[in-house]
Formats: sequence, C-alpha cells, structure tokens
Amino acid sequence: MSSAPSPSREPPRYLSQAEAEAMEKELLEDYRFGRQQLIEIWGHACAVAVTKAFPLRSLRRRQPTLLVACGPAQNGAVGLVCARHLRSFDYEPTIFYPKRSPDPLHRDFTTQCEKMDIPFLSYLPTEVQLINDAYNAVVDAVLGAEGTQGTEGTEPCAAILATLRHVRIPIVSLDVPSGWLPGPVGGSGDISPDVLVSLAAPKEVARRFRGRRHFLAGRFVPEELRRKFGLSPPEYPGSDCVVAL
Repeated sequence: MSSAPSPSREPPRYLSQAEAEAMEKELLEDYRFGRQQLIEIWGHACAVAVTKAFPLRSLRRRQPTLLVACGPAQNGAVGLVCARHLRSFDYEPTIFYPKRSPDPLHRDFTTQCEKMDIPFLSYLPTEVQLINDAYNAVVDAVLGAEGTQGTEGTEPCAAILATLRHVRIPIVSLDVPSGWLPGPVGGSGDISPDVLVSLAAPKEVARRFRGRRHFLAGRFVPEELRRKFGLSPPEYPGSDCVVAL
C-alpha cells in the first residue's frame, strides 16, 4: 500500500521593503532583540550558507580564500561578522572595507576581525583578473537592502559594484544583491550573484534572482511574527540556521 503524499508547502512569501523594515522594527522594539544581536545572528548564518554553497573540499583553489566586500551601513556590518565566522570555519577571508562606519558597533566588529588576523585590503584591484586569480568567491556585503533606495551610485560603493560586475568567480550576496533596484526587471548593469542569502525573509526584489543557490537565514524569527507577516519558510533541517529555498 503506497503512502499518502505529503502536503505541499506554500511557497515562501517575499516582503516589500516597507514590510521588511516593519518586521525588523518589531524584532528590535517589541521582541527586544538588540541590533548587535541581529547582526551577529545574520552574519553567522551567512557564513554557514557560504560553507554549504562552497564546502572547503570543493574549492577550486588550494587555499580557501574569500574576498568579503563591506559597505558602510548595516549590510557591511553583517559582512564583517560573516568574515569572522568564516575564519572560525577554516576559510581565509580578506576584507575590503573602504569607508569605515563611525558607529561604535561597527568599530567593534572591525576590531574583532583585526584581532583574528583577518587581513584588510587598502584598495580593490581594478584589474579584475587579479581578483579572479586570488579568491574562490566574493561575498557581497556592500549595500544589501540599503541599495534599493538608489544609493549604489555613491562612492566607494559605485567603484566596488563596477568591479563586481566583471568578476568571473562566484558572488555571494547578503540579503539583496547590491545595486538591485525594486521592480520585475533588472538593469543591464546589475551584478549576477551565484548565491543569495536572504535575512529573516526573502525580499520582493529577490524574485529576480536566478543564481545557483538561495538560502534563507530566518530560523530565529518568532513564530508569532512569521504568522503576522504571512511567512511560510521551508522546514529547517536538523539544527541548521539556514534553509535552501
């Protein structure tokens, strides 16, 4: 006798920018998550997603090198935490963080990376082949959702994105691919990430993602908040903090 088919789960809901901001506000104000706590949760989950997309044994280079490009706002802070955890997972991250935030929290994350002997680049090579030859992948923590407001044209973000558009190694974007603007159709100059890690819930702009792997880092979101925003994430395997969409 054949077993009955398991009920199909609803596809994940994609949040608008306003909804994503409202959910983060509730996490901070109503559920009393600290901003440092959220960034730490997200950064750790992003590092775990990188290990799933690019296991050490699968890397094309002998050295497990990764370039982590960080912007000056919250997405960049998530990138700093991600780099620190990647170092703990035996990868060799290098950080490019050209416009350092004066926020004390961001300075703390920077110090933690420096104390773990993670190198910081003083400049990003304009010769793309140098990046292709030196690293296995690039972690895009430049703008994230902040870039959906059109800030991708400001320096130094514009120069970073101009370089990322031409790299041939895989890109892992955190939350939202940097420079992507809202709408069903992307621009001709958009970067093309191989992996996307959505934070808390996938964002509407991520519907355009056509890369190899899409992960969700939202296990920590309280069940009541999931119901309020109509989220229906897949079941997280075991004790994993990320799940593939």
